[in-house]
Amino acid sequence: MTYSSIARGPKRRHSVQAYANIGLETEVLSASPEHLITLLFNGAQAAILKAKLHMENNNLEGRGMAISKAIDIVDSGLKASVDLEAGGEVAKYLVASYELIIRNLMLANLHADAAKLDLAGQMLKDISGAWRSAVDPIRDEGLAG
Repeated sequence: MTYSSIARGPKRRHSVQAYANIGLETEVLSASPEHLITLLFNGAQAAILKAKLHMENNNLEGRGMAISKAIDIVDSGLKASVDLEAGGEVAKYLVASYELIIRNLMLANLHADAAKLDLAGQMLKDISGAWRSAVDPIRDEGLAG
């Protein structure tokens, strides 16, 4: 048997993406509510990293799509999941932090500002690190900061 029949190029990328999607779907379906938040942090951080790469390569469309994805995850996922009644003062500060992250992401896209993108990414990293330590510590093992 030879390996020449292995898909290459766009077909291979599609296969890899399909495999990754199945893995993520399986993880989401089996995740606790606490780990779902961790997955949202991971998705937002990955989108910011993609945006940074697109920014470095002057790919406006890719940058815009990646930043829009990060904004959507932060706004519709992370911020929307904060329980303001149960969380009290901490929840209010967390929502304000998410709003600041979203603002920095919008400004990063509007002005191609890598510093704003980095700031949003660092803020998310800090919040997600605190989340993992306090609520989802088992999932934090082996993750590099």
